[in-house]
Amino acid sequence: MSVEKLPLLQGIPKPVGPLVLAILDGVGWGLGDGGDAVALARKPNLERLWRCSPTVTLAAHGVAVGMPSDADMGNSEVGHNAMGAGRIFRQGAALVQDAIASGRIWEGATWRWLMEAVGEKRPHTLHLCGLLSDGNVHSHIDHVLALVAAADHAHVHRVRVHVLADGRDVAEGTFDTFVQMLEAGMHVYADRDYKIASGGGRMAITMDRYDADWSMVARGWDTHVRGKGRGFASVKDALAVLRAEPGGKSDQTLGPFVIVDHADKPIGRVEDGDAFVLWNFRGDRAIELTRAFEDTEFDAFDRGPRPKVRYAGMMQYDGDLALPKRFLVEPPVIERTMGEFLAELRLTTLAVSETQKFGHVTYFWNGNRSGLLAPAFEEYAEVPSDRVAFDQKPEMRAHEITDLVLATLAVQDPPNFVRLNYPNGDMVGHTGNLPATISAIQTLDAEIGRLMDVVREMGGILVVTADHGNADDMWMRDSKGRPLCDVTGAPLPKTSHTLNPVPLTIFDPRHANDWHFRDFVAMGETPGLANIAATLFNLLGYEAPKDYAPSLIAANG
Repeated sequence: MSVEKLPLLQGIPKPVGPLVLAILDGVGWGLGDGGDAVALARKPNLERLWRCSPTVTLAAHGVAVGMPSDADMGNSEVGHNAMGAGRIFRQGAALVQDAIASGRIWEGATWRWLMEAVGEKRPHTLHLCGLLSDGNVHSHIDHVLALVAAADHAHVHRVRVHVLADGRDVAEGTFDTFVQMLEAGMHVYADRDYKIASGGGRMAITMDRYDADWSMVARGWDTHVRGKGRGFASVKDALAVLRAEPGGKSDQTLGPFVIVDHADKPIGRVEDGDAFVLWNFRGDRAIELTRAFEDTEFDAFDRGPRPKVRYAGMMQYDGDLALPKRFLVEPPVIERTMGEFLAELRLTTLAVSETQKFGHVTYFWNGNRSGLLAPAFEEYAEVPSDRVAFDQKPEMRAHEITDLVLATLAVQDPPNFVRLNYPNGDMVGHTGNLPATISAIQTLDAEIGRLMDVVREMGGILVVTADHGNADDMWMRDSKGRPLCDVTGAPLPKTSHTLNPVPLTIFDPRHANDWHFRDFVAMGETPGLANIAATLFNLLGYEAPKDYAPSLIAANG
């Protein structure tokens, strides 16, 4: 770690107490109509903040967070990258798109290594696994179609695709359409043996994260790798049965299925000598399956005989842990993060969330780096998430997160900077349950009130923002913003992120009149999440690094 020591900033009042950043995950600035859970919630503390403290809205999607275009939703990973790094880096979706468009992906050592096992005249199978949607948050269907086309070009005779239904980053019920698109794309290569071999919902199998529920990965391993599970003659047959069962109406909770031949044998079991590519580019929900393939000492579940395969990810999902060892596209290199500068200034930090978002305020905030950056100055605290459907307990562990923060602030020498993430708006919003999401926002409001009271007593500053939108729009809409409805006239629930901006508020009771936001309109710029880091440095009393996106604030006078 080698960064310069930042100079003190003149004209900015330095807080007596700590600077606390509260990230309300998935709480954007919506239309305020009947589909906006944030607007519908009773939230006196947040409304007081937005009304009485300096507040601005920030771009949290598209190119503002490194995505290919402004049609792309933001997400927690790129959002925390931008907040913690203070700059915009081209992210996974854009990097993969660039690599495919230029052809670099096929010229790289990893693709050539894979083709050595399954290419022309080889008897082995190329397995492709990932989230089948165009959400561009974890993956994109265009990427798997490009992999299939490249396999044909390399004369790979046998490809088996293991598909995961989305329903979170795209509309519910669209999995069937994406399956049809994939099957049509493979049918072009009719002289090849290219088929879908297995699948299931992303919240039922395979895509667990942060060690929250390894049984999901175990089910995915059995389904994709061992070919064990309910057998069907086709994906169409599987969906016809599973859609009628509990969980089947939702893509994300769709039960696992295995495609079998006329002898009821799985058509896509992974065998020694095969190659296996996980086409997801986002890391958090790809790490555990990667570990199942690559860890020599593994006890999360019984893998059975582990097939000897050539395994690769679309990207490297954890650079510090080198997971996976082989990958097709280089991830962004993010250095000079806020955490590195804080350590150089010898300012102490506490990072807190529950399991579902713990990696976001640590790994992603630190530029995709695992572990403490500076153990002498940092503490990370994880509150274990409950293993229960999020809309069944919309309060999640928000109260316990606040308890932990307040207990740490009560010590004789509290940290200088605290960052915490409340996952409720995002995780409950993804269920599409509007009443539960309203309840989640009301929970957040109560916790923000508790933080306000303590920050006021300590002479500190509380900054409240979000990483992207979600709970702010719970309705599917047409191109004009009108809600799409079912046959009864009820709006169709939306489970994905939004393109809405997010609010940022500075609560500083001692210096409420000392802050105003820069006139970005006059500057011809739109502020975004990347501007937060420089703002935090200013609030701590320091100039921001010169290569950071400019601070949102300036002192009066």
